Amino acid sequence: MTLDRFERERAAGWGALEAALTRARGRPERLGAPGVLELGALYRGAAADLALARRLFPGDPLTARLETLVIRARAVVYADVGRRRAPWAFVTTGYWRLVSDAKLVVLLAAVLLFGGALFAFVWGWADPDAASGLVPGSFIDGADPPRGSRGLSASDSAAFSSEIFTNNIQVTLQSFAAGLLFAVGGAFMLVYNGLIFGAVLGVAAANGNAGQVLRLIVAHGVLELSCIIVAAAAGLQLGWALVAPGPLRRRDALAAQARPAMAIVLGTAPWLVVAGLVEGYVSPAGWGGAGPYVVGLGLGSLYWGLVVWRGRAQSRRRDFARR
Repeated sequence: MTLDRFERERAAGWGALEAALTRARGRPERLGAPGVLELGALYRGAAADLALARRLFPGDPLTARLETLVIRARAVVYADVGRRRAPWAFVTTGYWRLVSDAKLVVLLAAVLLFGGALFAFVWGWADPDAASGLVPGSFIDGADPPRGSRGLSASDSAAFSSEIFTNNIQVTLQSFAAGLLFAVGGAFMLVYNGLIFGAVLGVAAANGNAGQVLRLIVAHGVLELSCIIVAAAAGLQLGWALVAPGPLRRRDALAAQARPAMAIVLGTAPWLVVAGLVEGYVSPAGWGGAGPYVVGLGLGSLYWGLVVWRGRAQSRRRDFARR
């Protein structure tokens, strides 16, 4: 494609985008719902044109002018992110919308984690001696207590529970960061940690200690595993931007995904703190009966209920705007 043909075929869209930016004067709501949708479409088209121009005409003044237009349009399209989206709005709506929008990747992350856990659980139950080799040394006394004891002391229970919580924080951050390895690293981390989790439960079940281990981890574990899955999904999205960048350069595709991915991680962090508080006050308390299960399943239901409720609320608003 020649430069003249490129400019001739695309110039109308650039002119329309510039006119829309002039009418908006920095505030896209001035365009009305149809105008906002048109602005978004024009911006995406110009961004794609810029990616093509950088590849075909990297040193031409036309590329520099187009880059200026795209930067200007981006500032208007995403104006509400920096100026009007208060922290409270992010906590109550923005975070849940991001998680809801990534539901397919979140589902994939859950399948990888729990698929590995199911396999290792069956293995640990059927052959605990072999599966014990997969269980980290810090967990082995919880899964397979020393002979002559059929359980853990109060201090051992607190130490075991704290060890699991600390490990899960590390896994959350590692799973996100590993996603940058073209998504393969994140998938490996999920499967590997699912194997460890399943092996702990499987070996514990084979040794008649599954009930106590579950009581130690379920109160905070349901929420922690949810955080691991969501953070890992954000990492997988980053990695996939490198695998399939579309019309953008890999660097640009990664930059486009970095902001929502980091927002997901930051929004997930307070829920890890909640899990830590539960781990500190509930898990070592030695609650019997259904108490730990009520707390754990309640926290898990609260978290995923907010994903469905607040994420769906945002989706309905976007659907209404399209009409």
